Formats: sequence, C-alpha cells, structure tokens
Amino acid sequence: MSGEEYSEERREADTMEAGTGAFDSGIPQPRPTKPLVAIVGRPNVGKSTLFNRLTGERRAIVGDEPGITRDRIYGEAEWSGHTFAVVDTGGIVPDDDAVIPANILKQASAAIEEAQALIWVVDVRRGTTPLDEELARLLRGTGKRVIVAANKADAARLEADAGEFFRFGFDEVVPVSAEHGDGVGDLLDAVVAGFEEIQGATEDEEASVPRELRLAIVGRPNVGKSSLLNRLLGEERVIVSPVAGTTRDAVDTMLEADGEKFRIIDTAGIRRKGKTDEMAEKLSVIMARKSLERADVALLVIDATEGVTALDANIAGYALDAGCSIIICVNKWDAVPNKETGTPAAFERELRDKMKFLDWAPVIFISALTGQRVERILPLAIRAREARNRRIPTSQLNAFFERNVAQPRGGGAPAPVKGGVSRLHVQYMTQAGVRPPTFVVFTAGGRPGLHFSYERYLLNRLREEFDFFATPLRLIERHKKKSRKAEVGG
Repeated sequence: MSGEEYSEERREADTMEAGTGAFDSGIPQPRPTKPLVAIVGRPNVGKSTLFNRLTGERRAIVGDEPGITRDRIYGEAEWSGHTFAVVDTGGIVPDDDAVIPANILKQASAAIEEAQALIWVVDVRRGTTPLDEELARLLRGTGKRVIVAANKADAARLEADAGEFFRFGFDEVVPVSAEHGDGVGDLLDAVVAGFEEIQGATEDEEASVPRELRLAIVGRPNVGKSSLLNRLLGEERVIVSPVAGTTRDAVDTMLEADGEKFRIIDTAGIRRKGKTDEMAEKLSVIMARKSLERADVALLVIDATEGVTALDANIAGYALDAGCSIIICVNKWDAVPNKETGTPAAFERELRDKMKFLDWAPVIFISALTGQRVERILPLAIRAREARNRRIPTSQLNAFFERNVAQPRGGGAPAPVKGGVSRLHVQYMTQAGVRPPTFVVFTAGGRPGLHFSYERYLLNRLREEFDFFATPLRLIERHKKKSRKAEVGG
C-alpha cells in the first residue's frame, strides 16, 4: 500500500465525508484561523470542481447530479504568498422547504457568515436565471465582498458572455473554466487582492498566542488508546480539564508538562468491516478523520500482540492525508510472549514492509499498562512539532538545490518523468508552506510529471538535510514549456 492508495473503506469514508449519501454526520468541521473564502452558488454550476482546483485536492466529489455536496468541506489554498482557507458549500435554493435543500441552505449560510470573501459561481452556458436573481439579493445583503466566477467559460464566445453577470451589481466578474483551469489565476488574483490587512492581523495574532501541541491518539478499537491517554496524564501528574472539541460527543483533554501545553484529541476507534453495522463503521471513520484534521501529531497505536493489520495501514493513511506528523506507538509490548533479542527489530521490519509510505515515521515500543517508555512520547511529539513548522531560509534552500538538484545547461542529468519518454529540466525550488512543509519544484521542457523515484529522491534528501523528523513532506511540480521565442533567444 502506498500513501496515495485508497482501500474500499477509505473511498467510502471520502464519499460520506462529502455528504453524498443519505447519512448526515452532523459533525461540524474545524473553523479555520486563516482568512476564509466561501464558494457559493445554485446547484450544478461547478462549485466543487472549482474547490478542487483551488485547493489542489480531490476532496469534494463532483458530478452532473445536482445536490452532491451537502455539508461544508474545508480546504486550504495558496497564491502569491497568501495562504487562505476555502469552504465548499452545497447548491443554494433559498425558497425550497424540502429537508435536504433547507439543510444545505443552513450549512451555506454558516459558511457565508464566517467568510471574509465570497466566490459566487455562476454558469455562463446557462446565462442568468431567476435563481441567480434571488442569490444576488441574498449575497448583497451579507455586506461581504463578492467575486463572481463565471464558470464553464471554456471558449472565447463564452468568455464574452460572462459580462452579462455585471447586471447584478458586483464589481468583479471573472470568466473561468474550473474543469480546465482557464482564468483561475485571474480569479485568485482578485481573491487575494483584499487580504493584506486580514492576513497580517491573523499572523500577528497567531504569533502572539502560544499554540498548544495537538495530539490525536488514533487506532483500532481495543489497542490501548484510552490506556495510553490515562498513562500520559497520570505519569505527568498535572491538572487536566475537559474542553469541548469540534466532534459531537468528543472531549479534548488539556495537559501541561515541562512548560508545554498539549491538547489530546479524542478519537473513535475505527472498526473492522463486518464487526459492526455499516453506518456505525462509517461514523467512526468520519469522526477519526475530523479529529486528525485538527491535530499536529498523530499517535498511531498498534497492538503488538496482534501484529500489523491492513486496518492499521488504513488508519495511518488517514493521518497522512490530514498532513499530521506521525509517531507509531507499538502498545502492549509487555504482553508479547517469548521476547528475544532482535524481536523489536523483526517487528519493525514487518511494520515497515506493510507501511512503506511511512518509512520516515519513528516507531516506539511501549506498554500503556506498565508505563514502559511512555515518557518518551511527549518529547518526540515536541520534536515533530518543531519539524512540521520548520521553514528553510532561502539561502540554505538555494545551497541545497545547487548540491543536490541543479542541472547546469548542457550538463547534469535531467529529471525523469512518468512513462520515461522525455526528460525535464528542474529550474529551481522554493518552500511554499509549513504544517506540513510544502515545496514547489519548477520544471521546464518535456512533458510535466516528475517520476515518483525522482520525487522520492528529493523528499529523502530534504528530510536528511533539514531533519524533518516524523513529518510528511509535500512536493508540488509547476511546469512551464519553453516558448519558441525563448528557445531562439537562448
């Protein structure tokens, strides 16, 4: 299993999280601390497609059937040095009293209320509709800044038709094709134009308030998650208090130790398929994933007496998808029979074989029952928190590039691409963000799509050089083909 592969259970969880089924979790998603942009519009205009385009993830399910998105789905986008949150909403039908449209309107209204700016998605092919008239009145009444994204403008004639939407009185109308990416850069320019003051205030506030380290203890049922929590609290002998979390019926626990504040996030044990009814299993997956979205570090608890299972790997995949730093805690080590010298190494070899995508995650063998090695967990979590917030100075990153990546014109080995047909020239790289650390590699020539082996090489070298302990790294390729004029000019 690789970090990008999804099992049937994970695909089902994605679908339920997007609200595609009859089941509504009722679990609110975490409120972002960055400036928030809400994507709104009537049904089937391409809101989810635009959300996926802006965030660079396929988190929102898209399709031709109206009403696919019902709940709010949060993501993050970065443009021109600005990082902001994006929320996808369901198609709004203001006067429909049916249960599902009414719930969609309720969710969309909540997103609009907390947003600093709104992207109103309309359909250029359909033109203005009576429902658009109603939505325009609703959006004007919010007093929020509204950018009109005239979607499905994938032809010059349709781009011209986007001007029809100026009639609603909003200053910014941008023709886009969310499916093909046309005009999305212009839309992002318009979105971030008013964010300078908001972004600055948010960053100052975050810098002035010490943020607790958020730990999520995740794993299958009966692997010892609650025992580990109790042991952590008992060993540190600190005052703890229950704090309401963002998942329904969940309670976070605050812990103070050695001058650090920890928020230990409650999670539901993810069940084996067939051990409980289908709806309860989906609920446990959704709740655990919501908890991971709030966490800095995930403590993945594995039962040493049962060995590593496919479900353990699935849960690890959820943590990786959420961008958490990960520490693997092999619990109940005291109950393993006939332990001999080398047994931990043998167990770790099996674990690494079944979780190749977590070859960078540290493994610690513990006993929550006896307290064996539990005292090592919090220092490891602090080290992981430091790594996930690490931003490499430009000078050091440039030096790293020259030593490990640079391909001088006329020399050096060009980077391989997927399929192995052509080669790419890697021009330079930059760090785009933290939590988790994200790097952008700029390529030119050939066909875009760095080969996975080259991506793995870059990530491994970054990890070794800058000590990104227990932390996933993200690598984004930005490709630009050389124009004929540039080739002639040298």
